[in-house]
Amino acid sequence: MSLPLYIVNAFTRTTFGGNPAAVMPLEHWFSDETLLAIAAQHNLSETAFFVHTSAGHYELRWFTPGAEVQLCGHATLASAHVLKAHLGFQGDEVIFSTRFSGKLCARYIGEGIELDFPSLKPQPHSPEPALLAALKTPVIAAAIPEIHPWKALYEVESETALREIVPDFPAIAAAVDHAVIVTARGERHDFVSRFFAPNLRVNEDPVTGSAHCVLTPYWAEKLGSDSLSAAQVSERGGELSCVLAGDRVKLTGQSVTYAVADVVGAIGLD
Repeated sequence: MSLPLYIVNAFTRTTFGGNPAAVMPLEHWFSDETLLAIAAQHNLSETAFFVHTSAGHYELRWFTPGAEVQLCGHATLASAHVLKAHLGFQGDEVIFSTRFSGKLCARYIGEGIELDFPSLKPQPHSPEPALLAALKTPVIAAAIPEIHPWKALYEVESETALREIVPDFPAIAAAVDHAVIVTARGERHDFVSRFFAPNLRVNEDPVTGSAHCVLTPYWAEKLGSDSLSAAQVSERGGELSCVLAGDRVKLTGQSVTYAVADVVGAIGLD
């Protein structure tokens, strides 16, 4: 059996920037165990799998090396890129049906792709003492979304403080059972962030679209603007344009294909 595999760097214009995702179009769904094993083999922060269902519509799922996730921005962006750049998709938008986040839309606009995602309204959250000890930097506010509370947001005093965090990943994993978004006002962008998820076997994610479903409403309220520029200041880094539109968040970015290959092996026979 041979299956196509695309490695795409999302939320970047450069070959070695952004967040790499593996994208695998399938003719039919394999078992969850097989999908997770494939994602673990790739060992990227996310592998996206999609199956065509009707004109312009696909079912989409995302897996880290350790678990299926409820929402993923960069692998959705990468999937939309693969459809347009490699699979001959001709429409102006594609609809992805997902297990946990409903229907998501990707629109092709100019050189970029706009993702239409749910806005995850944040609620005040009390920082966990063990997490504060693991971050080793003062947290001035914290929030967690009512929906998808598998990640929480922690604001620190400056972009410099954010960049200087040296995360203790075992301590973070022991302190909380959710992913950790650390954020601050930006120097050249409206806000900046980093994303730690050692509980999902992703220590630091380079650029995290789903985190901006929480970050966008959080900073829109603080800054009094529904249109925001954002950067994730990981080692690879990436940039996003974020717009709060009612109960939706629109994230725009670019993608670059790094590799195209065939996976050969006896997978999917279950």
